[in-house]
Amino acid sequence: MPFAHSDLPGESGENLLHRLWIYSNYDCNLSCTYCVAESFVGAERNGLPLQEVGRLIDEARALGMTDLFLTGGEPFILHDIFQMISCGLEQGMRVTVLSNGILLKGQRLAQLEALAPRERLTIQISLDGSNAMTHDVYRGAGSWQKAIDALVRLKAAGFHVRLGTTETPENRHDLSAMCQLHRQLGIPDEDHIIRPLVRRGFSTKGMAISLPALEPEVTVDRHGVYWHPVATDPDLLISPDLFPLRDAVERIKEIRESMLAITGGASSRFR
Repeated sequence: MPFAHSDLPGESGENLLHRLWIYSNYDCNLSCTYCVAESFVGAERNGLPLQEVGRLIDEARALGMTDLFLTGGEPFILHDIFQMISCGLEQGMRVTVLSNGILLKGQRLAQLEALAPRERLTIQISLDGSNAMTHDVYRGAGSWQKAIDALVRLKAAGFHVRLGTTETPENRHDLSAMCQLHRQLGIPDEDHIIRPLVRRGFSTKGMAISLPALEPEVTVDRHGVYWHPVATDPDLLISPDLFPLRDAVERIKEIRESMLAITGGASSRFR
């Protein structure tokens, strides 16, 4: 295959309500010009306290959720991100942290290595090209090499590493070379996720996405519960109340069932 498509439009029909996404914070150590979350260096943190994250995980497990995704911003800016990860692992969840990887060295890497069980932890690193020219155009000069260095460190430390690539007009020609690179780095095709650029947040290009086109995945930030992790915009807000999580999840189920009834059971085409 020229490149791997995982978790992409077209994988319809699967109910993804076993997933809980948490926006742990919105500040970042990069200022990507297409960021759907409008994160940047110096942005207001708008983070969730550790206690609330723990309660969300507890309630998610009680609802049968099995997968926890921690995203931002850059989650590893937070000193208590390791405790958040540990909360999910201790509850038996599969935990994925979305990161640019730059901060994962020294003490932070050591803290990550101390977490267990390692087999249920995935670190997803953003990489948008096989070279600096295609990656750095949105993410900033020098960010490609830092991402590669992070990937090498994490692989050497024995972590399960996944790559997340945003397909843009600037890197579309480079996706085959990108896949050759990740294979050379020891990352298989099934661990390479390619998603289209979405016109949300800072991005003025890409697909225009609204709620009916999105297969729901329960998403939370400090301001409420949302339909999908593509963005935490008001049009995707399901409830301003985090607790009890069950109420918002039931509302999401009701909306989804209504949509399926209208479409004759056909699921949405975007993941």
